[in-house]
Amino acid sequence: MKTLREHVILYDEACPMCNLYTSAFVKYKFLDKQGRASYQNMPKQFTCNIDAKRAVNEIALVNKKTGEVTYGVNSLIKILSQRFPVFKLVFQFKVFNWLATKAYRFVSYNRRIIMPALHKQEEQHEPSLHKGYRIAYLLLTWLFTALVLNAYSKTFTELLPPSTIARELFICGGQMLWQGAILYCFNRKKIWDYLGNMMTISFAGALLLSICLLFQSLFITYNSLIAIILFFVVVGLMFLEHIRRTKLLQLPWLLTASWVLYRCIVLIFIL
Repeated sequence: MKTLREHVILYDEACPMCNLYTSAFVKYKFLDKQGRASYQNMPKQFTCNIDAKRAVNEIALVNKKTGEVTYGVNSLIKILSQRFPVFKLVFQFKVFNWLATKAYRFVSYNRRIIMPALHKQEEQHEPSLHKGYRIAYLLLTWLFTALVLNAYSKTFTELLPPSTIARELFICGGQMLWQGAILYCFNRKKIWDYLGNMMTISFAGALLLSICLLFQSLFITYNSLIAIILFFVVVGLMFLEHIRRTKLLQLPWLLTASWVLYRCIVLIFIL
């Protein structure tokens, strides 16, 4: 196994996702044992070479011998191609490099809402808000959630009226507007972070429901009552996650109450 030696990857220690994949690089010997360090505690010998603002948004890989620094997807390609040379060949094509860069930035700029930070960091260590990537994230999670809910609603048509994709899009989009309007009244600075976290919760709930749909199609067909019980179990898990994330964002219980109220109002109209 080929290990990329004499290199250090600088990761965001407050980001569970960053911790996970950089520790995996060391564990599986893509990098040597001293091959990772947090940029919050960056070794002093690297400070003169690192673009600190860029390193917050695009993970930096430093060559300890030459001082050369690569950022973002180029850092990951450099690490992976040491073990799998095909990566270097594939990403020489501009179209693959462009797509990989966009995908990397999409995840990186949204990483704190996909897996929220466990503790508050200083302002200079926060990833920048890129409204383009945040809006793209909200739109993709909105569409995916609406599609899954529309498909899942067909499993309990004996108990509730059938849905349509238009209705689910309206409901999911309406919740963003509802919660955004409430938060705007008292803490507009956190609207983008809150909406991102809220749609991550919706996306996670939709993933769980899609697993239920897959299980039903492959193994066993359950009746409408079981389907709706599973639905409310997923909603309960989403409720608990909403409480956890609003606490991390230091936002009040009002947002959880309004989140529940919106769903109750929607249910009344559906019935």
